[in-house]
Amino acid sequence: MLRIAICDDAPEFLSYTKRQLEHWKEKPEKLVIELFKDGDSLLESHTAKPFDIILLDVIMPLLNGIETAAEIRRFDKSVKIVFLTSSAEYAVDSYTVRANNYLLKPVDPDKLFRCLNELYTDILNNAKCITLSSAAAVHRVELRNIEYIEAHGKKVLLMLADGNTIESNNPFYYFQDKLLLEDGFFKCHRSYIINIYRIVTYTQKEIRMQSGFRIPIARSCHAEFEAAYFDLLFREGRY
Repeated sequence: MLRIAICDDAPEFLSYTKRQLEHWKEKPEKLVIELFKDGDSLLESHTAKPFDIILLDVIMPLLNGIETAAEIRRFDKSVKIVFLTSSAEYAVDSYTVRANNYLLKPVDPDKLFRCLNELYTDILNNAKCITLSSAAAVHRVELRNIEYIEAHGKKVLLMLADGNTIESNNPFYYFQDKLLLEDGFFKCHRSYIINIYRIVTYTQKEIRMQSGFRIPIARSCHAEFEAAYFDLLFREGRY
């Protein structure tokens, strides 16, 4: 399933773009399209249930497209954002919110379809993500950006590769079920799940991650961890 949001304050453009997407030849079998007239309603919906691709007008009253995208990027670094606008003057600003494309109205359907094909291929091939909730928002995090998960008392903390931390409302077992060895994750201790790809070195007792943080290895897990570590990295051609 692919979820696409279209946000524009002009109802006629919303209808037009939706019709174009319905004629997209390479669209997935299950395509969900939702329409929004302003950035606030898009933010509320995306926070509750994230989209895969957002087609976003720039010039809108109240919260404009650049501001809306900036708010989205605060908690979602992986969603694909494409600006559809009648003005070229905001193209440079689009880079500040890591937009994937910037198309001028009237949008050429062929250009839009080529853009969507590229984004959909990237989503299928590269962007494995996990969705989780915190007190502030719903987050969608790429698996490769997770360094480790820690059960800290009643809290569950996600430590990210960029140094940020997310305190999740999801229980620790939620991540045990979602983060699989085939994706590079291993539960090395009752309180820790690690991303094997972000290991620098390890001993009998602990693992040192790229952040410098040291994580204990349970004695009962060491042999299984070592086998998983070398099996995964050999399969990936890293040794």
